Amino acid sequence: MTFTRKAADLVPIEDTVFAVVDLANKEAKKIGPENVVNATIGALYDENGELVAYKSVFDHYNQISNKAKAKYAASFVGNDSYRQQVYQWVTQGANLDLAHRVIATPGGSGAVSMTFANILDANETVILPNIAWGSYKLMATQNNFKVQTYSLFEEDHFNLDSFKAVCSEVLNQQKKLLIVINDPCHNPTGYSMTRSEWDQVIEFLNKCSEIGPVVLIDDIAYIDYAYDIPQSRKVMEAFNHISDNVLISIAFSCSKTCTSYGLRCGAAIILAKKEESVREVEIVFEKHARAVWSNIPNAAMDNFTWVTTDNYFNFLSEKQDYIDLLKQRSSIFMEEANKVGLDVYPYKEGFFVTVKCKDNNQRDQLHEKLIKHHIFTVKVNLGIRVAICSCSIEKTKGLATAIKMLAD
Repeated sequence: MTFTRKAADLVPIEDTVFAVVDLANKEAKKIGPENVVNATIGALYDENGELVAYKSVFDHYNQISNKAKAKYAASFVGNDSYRQQVYQWVTQGANLDLAHRVIATPGGSGAVSMTFANILDANETVILPNIAWGSYKLMATQNNFKVQTYSLFEEDHFNLDSFKAVCSEVLNQQKKLLIVINDPCHNPTGYSMTRSEWDQVIEFLNKCSEIGPVVLIDDIAYIDYAYDIPQSRKVMEAFNHISDNVLISIAFSCSKTCTSYGLRCGAAIILAKKEESVREVEIVFEKHARAVWSNIPNAAMDNFTWVTTDNYFNFLSEKQDYIDLLKQRSSIFMEEANKVGLDVYPYKEGFFVTVKCKDNNQRDQLHEKLIKHHIFTVKVNLGIRVAICSCSIEKTKGLATAIKMLAD
């Protein structure tokens, strides 16, 4: 006898990220933080090992009245000013000629999970990259989906052939596609696709849409830490060329953009050629929002709107300082990795670099060796994720060499 639905997954959740973060924190207390490399945390940390909370964001948030923080948002789909500003912020510099709607969500994860829940039916298949944020698969399981993965890389570039092969196979089975691409600043590899790669993806999806509807989730959680911000938006112009039977759901995260990870504020941006296509999906998303979370923090939405308009230049300046810091850290790691022959997946920008492993047995062995040497990282499929976002420059120096020595 069971009290849950028949299809429920009763295997206890094992969040490997939070588990290893806890392990790293305990080790730091035991032997001193100066003796521990904590490359686990997917959040910005400064050179003193402290979590970054932007002054340009939180000084104003702290001035918002208690009543404004306490009250409900204007609507369960989000405040109108917030929804408008999210679209302007995400598409700034890109000339998009598409119908669109914005739904406020609890973080970028809310946008992804909402799209999962409302596009496919149980026992259908969602297509994911083989190296990806682990929660995508958890979301699939919760919705009783099957999962097929495409190989993310062919040498140093996006593996278009694998992407096409997997999409074609799934399309033949169910006459509908739901696909996840995490770009730019891919978690966990730090890869960003070129405009040419995006053009080829869109051209192929248009062909697929002649057989059945295609929905693409573009998870842009880390977009505001791209090393070329204007280019991170400009590539979106590839979306202008989608056919009538292709719809794009962009998952945006205020949590990452504003270093406000705990405020849980984000958005789903629906894009399509036809207004009626967007409205159809919006109606379903509206009902999902009302039924699942009901409301997004009012003050978080209003603060994002103020920060990205009235405080625009102060915010950009402060954020750029940390983008520059990420560049320094990543350059140190990558130059050292190339020098010592540490094999990593193609990195371009963002929070993470991932060390390549030939299989998950080798990955597990390396991960254990690193822990024994007080180096804490996160296991991903076929690799070890190194969070340069949380490592100081001093601790980044020598890190690639240490990993290489333990990998051999």
